[in-house]
Amino acid sequence: MIHQYKNNGYNIVMDVNSGSIHVVDDIIYDSIPLIEPVYELGLEGDERKERALQAIADLSYSDEDKKEAVEEILALADDDYLFVKDIYQDYIFDFKKRETVVKALCLHIAHDCNLACQYCFAEEGEYHGRRALMSFEVGKKALDFLVAHSGNRINLEVDFFGGEPLMNWQVVKDLVAYGRSLEEPHHKKFRFTLTTNGVLLNDEILEFCNKEMANVVLSIDGRKEVHDRMRPFRGGQGSYDLIVPKFQKVAESRNQMNYYVRGTFTHHNLDFSKDVLHLADLGFKQISVEPVVAKPEDHYAIQEEDLPVLMEEYDKLAKEIIRYRKEGKGFNFFHFMIDLKGGPCVAKRLSGCGSGTEYLAVTPWGDLYPCHQFVGNEEFLMGNVEEGIVRTDIRDCFKECNVYAKDKCKKCFAKFYCSGGCAANSYNFHGSINDAYDIGCELQRKRVECAIMIKAALAED
Repeated sequence: MIHQYKNNGYNIVMDVNSGSIHVVDDIIYDSIPLIEPVYELGLEGDERKERALQAIADLSYSDEDKKEAVEEILALADDDYLFVKDIYQDYIFDFKKRETVVKALCLHIAHDCNLACQYCFAEEGEYHGRRALMSFEVGKKALDFLVAHSGNRINLEVDFFGGEPLMNWQVVKDLVAYGRSLEEPHHKKFRFTLTTNGVLLNDEILEFCNKEMANVVLSIDGRKEVHDRMRPFRGGQGSYDLIVPKFQKVAESRNQMNYYVRGTFTHHNLDFSKDVLHLADLGFKQISVEPVVAKPEDHYAIQEEDLPVLMEEYDKLAKEIIRYRKEGKGFNFFHFMIDLKGGPCVAKRLSGCGSGTEYLAVTPWGDLYPCHQFVGNEEFLMGNVEEGIVRTDIRDCFKECNVYAKDKCKKCFAKFYCSGGCAANSYNFHGSINDAYDIGCELQRKRVECAIMIKAALAED
């Protein structure tokens, strides 16, 4: 399976099944789609070469250039860099049979929030239910559950999430201490992370985070007018001026590593590249600004007609990232970070984040859901931290959710980079976790193309 595209003056060819990326000249670019059907015939030697030459006979290049192109393309194919067969489809059956271990929990430490973000899927922290704070006892049982169901896995992950987790800060600290007490006797290692809007952030909290949190996610949407429109206090006042200096202090205190500022763009700021660059100009080096996922009728929802503008924005941002890097002002943009050498393991390539199987969300009262975006939907209530997973049928459905279970993914060149996309988005738009959110897919494909182009451009230096 081959995907070809042109971007920023580069002719880029991707062999999807091998992951090989080639930046090629015009004749190679034009010849590959014509030679691929010939290669798949299984011919050998001179007969294969002759058929390949016949396939590109009508291209307006010299005979000598065509001969060289055929030899180069066939050599790449013979070395498994082009036209590689699918090596993953059979593996998925073994993956389904694997014993399920839980490696990560999203602890909803607070179903409450001190902001009133317009696009919040958690309904200001309530998650279709009541406001609540997780008790230490419930959190303790959640960590015990994680240890008990993690099998031989040593490294475990716990994200303190909300709502706003700093509204329940003492319990966060107590659970970190409890988790550390479990490490040595159970031969485990906890990796704690925290997602915060920054309103309650102070020096004491920052000091603790820098000691105990492997990663901190800081919520900010970009330019002041954009941020304050979508992320105000409940009284309508903006939160930008309060949080920016705090976030800058976090970034510097962590040596510009092990954090990221995370924003959301909507229909109201389709020129989101300006928000990314604004955050970079504020000094942030780890940046994620992602498209909102919302009902089509919401005034801020991304619409299909917005896609051409957004595609241009990603192209514009990619070029700016290259410029910033060459000027010594480089930063990482989460959706353009792509590993072309190793990449994710096979299981992650096929099934993504592991929601519903390896990754679960825990409510303040201890209920278990496949991930934070399913919380409050009783159809996906899997069990609780005391009894464990009661609805194993839900777990098994998520276990079978992979790129080969989704018709839209089978022929998509980006399937091994996005791993089938978000199950919650699929369910919310199509009523099935084995479908795909179409607007999200279009944007993901564009991001992959831009990420590869950036690699090509920077490799020239």
